[in-house]
Amino acid sequence: MARRRQAVTIKHVAADAGVSLQTVSRVINNEANVRPEMREKVKASIEKLGYVPSIAAQRMSGSRSYLILALNDRERTIADWRARQGTDWVDQMLLGGMLECAKHGYRLIFELVDTHNDHVERELGAAIAALQPDGAILTPPHSDNPKILETLAHHRIPFARIGAQAHDPRLPDGIIVSMDDEGGARMATRHLLDLGHRRIGFIAGPKEYRLVGLRIAGWRAEMEAAGLSAEGLLEAGDFTYDSGARAARALLQRHEPPTAIIASNDQMALATADVAAELGLAIPEQLSLVSFDNTPLVRFTRPALTAVDQPIAETTAMAVRMLIEAQRDKGAVLSEGTSAEPVIMPVGFQVRGSTGPAA
Repeated sequence: MARRRQAVTIKHVAADAGVSLQTVSRVINNEANVRPEMREKVKASIEKLGYVPSIAAQRMSGSRSYLILALNDRERTIADWRARQGTDWVDQMLLGGMLECAKHGYRLIFELVDTHNDHVERELGAAIAALQPDGAILTPPHSDNPKILETLAHHRIPFARIGAQAHDPRLPDGIIVSMDDEGGARMATRHLLDLGHRRIGFIAGPKEYRLVGLRIAGWRAEMEAAGLSAEGLLEAGDFTYDSGARAARALLQRHEPPTAIIASNDQMALATADVAAELGLAIPEQLSLVSFDNTPLVRFTRPALTAVDQPIAETTAMAVRMLIEAQRDKGAVLSEGTSAEPVIMPVGFQVRGSTGPAA
């Protein structure tokens, strides 16, 4: 039976190069205070031995952990996973974050936090103490949660807020990287207006998400620009299928129902399509439908859904990149209020079979 090959460690590299562990660590971390000939000697040993740096070796310098902590909403994420109704949001976030971290020799650690938990500071503090991350990425609604922002600032952890839209003088700012939610709603509304629709309904998400207000604002602005009233055309859900069905039923059973509906996520859009079928309304002949998210599921509906495409992976990658740059630039202590300008990522728009001319 073949013997298992012993893993090459930083100690092997140091012994082969005839240098200290600290010198090898400095070379691995690309630090400047190493003589060129010593650096080449260590690199030659790394190449000869086939050594792959570990997080433990990188952390020996003491200045960085090479870990980025990504926080997502526990209750909603677990509910989607258990129901096997994942919206692709988490997958895309991990895709963008992990690939970008790997480019820079970092690792992404994914944690779920309950926004409504009274012990969020304690839970988050324990995670910080255990991992000592170089930065944190916050997704909605954590992006605007004062307890979370203040806890990270207290521990001097730089953070990036995905989904936040503007600086709030009452809160630590951090880095703001968001998708253009208002622009996406404008784009969807304009598309429907160009098709001749004049009564365009909107199904919003829960108020705790700041992006919800921006989407409503974009829809209202385009309606007003066209000289149309949005009165009686707004309903709210909570991003679940059931809430979308209730909102769609309320809109479609009005005395003057809309001829088109924009739903704020794919689950609520799919619910709207089902309610329309129950009421005998054909899509798109009698009702046009637009969704946000553009997850894989909407491409396989009949008809396939027209959707605002959110660049989730690209947005998370940008957040990681900015956090790592902040870590390297010791002058940018982003957890204490010195922040870069907000970065707004453009959204896409995919026209498919669920939208057509107004009847």
